[in-house]
Amino acid sequence: ARPCGGPVGNKWVAAENRQNPNHMLAMNCELAMAVSIAMSAIDVARAQTAIDRLRPLVATSARRLAIAERVALAKWDSRVEVEDAAREAQVVHSAVQYGASKGLDERLIAKVFTAQIEASKLVQYSLLADWHRNGRAPAHKPVDLAAIRVELDRLQADLIEELADLWPLGERATCQTDIAKAVGKYLAHERDHSALQQVALDRALAAICTLE
Repeated sequence: ARPCGGPVGNKWVAAENRQNPNHMLAMNCELAMAVSIAMSAIDVARAQTAIDRLRPLVATSARRLAIAERVALAKWDSRVEVEDAAREAQVVHSAVQYGASKGLDERLIAKVFTAQIEASKLVQYSLLADWHRNGRAPAHKPVDLAAIRVELDRLQADLIEELADLWPLGERATCQTDIAKAVGKYLAHERDHSALQQVALDRALAAICTLE
């Protein structure tokens, strides 16, 4: 019998009866190859769709991280610590409650917003260290931390609603790859992010895949 991938064409058809087993094998091989190519194309399309659907979530996370510099400035001015356990617990608790109302797993929401908070603190710690090394922060107007927290609360609701819209993307076997590529695609178009913000964005979105 001829192996799959051998020549199939009119000269074989003319030479062999259409019921010839070798001819049928060749036809089956062609069909199998066509199906394989089609399935590969479908997988690529699905991955691309997942990456594009993740963009709003990536963009909202990036906006949240952009606020971290203002938070750092407020803490520089007031000489308060980056760590604020009470505020962090409040944020996570509020997010879990709202996420549950949208049908999302409470543990997942707690994990996602803990990652968001840790990413913001990463930016704050790095900026504050730079300012201490330089002996000053950049020139800025007074920053109202309470007003910033109102803005963060709005972004929190946006993130949860986007997560609810995205499910079940978080359950895909390719979830982590999809997120990494979605962040890369976003950063390729939005070039005004510093290297620090890029690292923090990866950290902020590292937890949205379904818990094992």
